[in-house]
Amino acid sequence: MKRILIIIIFFNLFCGHVFSTEPNIFVQSTVNRASQILSKNISKEEKINALKTIAKETVDIKGIGFYTLGSARKNLNDNQKRTYFGLFENYFLKTFSSRLSEYTNPKIDVQSKKVINENYTIVNSILISTPDRPEVKIDWRVYTKNPDEPLIRDLIIEGLSLARTQKEEFASILNSNDGQIEALFEILENFSKN
Repeated sequence: MKRILIIIIFFNLFCGHVFSTEPNIFVQSTVNRASQILSKNISKEEKINALKTIAKETVDIKGIGFYTLGSARKNLNDNQKRTYFGLFENYFLKTFSSRLSEYTNPKIDVQSKKVINENYTIVNSILISTPDRPEVKIDWRVYTKNPDEPLIRDLIIEGLSLARTQKEEFASILNSNDGQIEALFEILENFSKN
């Protein structure tokens, strides 16, 4: 009986600590994976496809999509929501991967983390300077509702939230088109085609 109890306690400790991913370790692991891809001697298209795969596994694309749509999401029916998320995912992956693929070997050093609440942790990091670019401060907003599967919800680069910037851009598009979601759909679709 004692042996079974020890095995159960060990199993619980092992599962609870080894398999749960600390947000800072998760971020460092993610940037290391991206850096390995960017330093490979492969085509830009291959790099972009590999970066898209990493993004799908580590970024809460749906959560970012909801946020960037703002209050307009409350007015969408189910079909419009499906259309939006399909278009937004393509837009996000293309933007993310094409920008990142320009770097040859970005070195990001995770410095610290700050738990905001049980759902969010901010991970602080530095993009290490090179002769071609200065040091850049990057904070990662990590969604930790499920501690075993953390997801990136935002990047804050030198104090500028990319998700908030995107939200403002989408709001501007909607405002200048009388709130017509189809106008945003058209812009997202055209971007993905080019």
